[in-house]
Amino acid sequence: MKKAWKEYQKDIADDNYFYARSCIRQNFFPGSEAAFLNILRNDLGRDVYEDPKHTSCTGIGYHSDIVPLETIMTVVARQFSLMTEAGYENFTSSCITSFGIYCEALELWHDFPEQEEKAREYLYKATGREFRKPKNLAHTSDVIFHHREQIASQAKYRLIDAETGRPLRGVEHIGCHYAKIFPKAGVGGSEFPYVLAGMIESWGGEVVDYPERRHCCGFGFRNYLVMANRGYSVANSKKKFESMAPYKPDFIVANCPGCAMFLDRWQYTISEMEGTFYGQQGRGIPVLTYEELAGLVLGYDPWQLGMQMHQVAVEPLLDKMGIEYDPAAKYLGKNGKYIGKPADSAIGCYSKPIL
Repeated sequence: MKKAWKEYQKDIADDNYFYARSCIRQNFFPGSEAAFLNILRNDLGRDVYEDPKHTSCTGIGYHSDIVPLETIMTVVARQFSLMTEAGYENFTSSCITSFGIYCEALELWHDFPEQEEKAREYLYKATGREFRKPKNLAHTSDVIFHHREQIASQAKYRLIDAETGRPLRGVEHIGCHYAKIFPKAGVGGSEFPYVLAGMIESWGGEVVDYPERRHCCGFGFRNYLVMANRGYSVANSKKKFESMAPYKPDFIVANCPGCAMFLDRWQYTISEMEGTFYGQQGRGIPVLTYEELAGLVLGYDPWQLGMQMHQVAVEPLLDKMGIEYDPAAKYLGKNGKYIGKPADSAIGCYSKPIL
């Protein structure tokens, strides 16, 4: 059994990361990437480099049959060339789709060396650049997972109900492109992914197991990008919510930007459509990114983490953890100016800040 479990593990570099941002994460949850950099650099003392010249991986276009294979290979090669020029060997990407794309390129080049030669030729002709392949490729959730015990040792709050002392119950949702495409690339593979469960357990929480635990969040690219297909997207999410609700989870954490966004937004959509809620006391279930979860454990201000961007109110979770926060600051910009708040939803997904 121990031998079998070893096959599901992966090597994750301890330091010196070349960091590639996500194009969609910066729109959905803009505070998460800033939190990752701050946690790694300032709380954990690690070296993380990001190059302002890096671009989108074009993964959404690729999976939507808009960007051809040759183009995306060349884009990946350029990303690796920036890493090479900066003197780094450990590549970490913020986006699950990007992570899958990088894994796919490396696997393709391994099995078909002539494709790698094409990518090198295209890159050199287009930019004059050359590259070395990463020594270590990890998703940013892998990196947080790798340092989870150090984060636990610096914790100001734990995933424990401050009033009752019970472990908070967390639903972990793994992005499809993290482990289902290349199972050996993810901690625990596609059958036993542990990257988020490990964080929850190390920080005092309890992982919720439920029937649709490995069901897709519903994003599915074409299921959402094509407006006529969006019913399929929300139906997938609804199936998950209905399956997890009886277990009364305190929060959901996801490692894919699309998953976190849809599990948050679709709860609001369903509440408006049906008046249905899946959390307790007429609320939704708060949905967090793993950086937000780590930030809360480390004592970051939830509004500095950007959690006011969520459509399901996070205050029920903050209250359970005993986190101090200023309700009046929720919708204030950096200059202290009120930036406005959304209308309250039918089930109270939005909190009502003191203004």
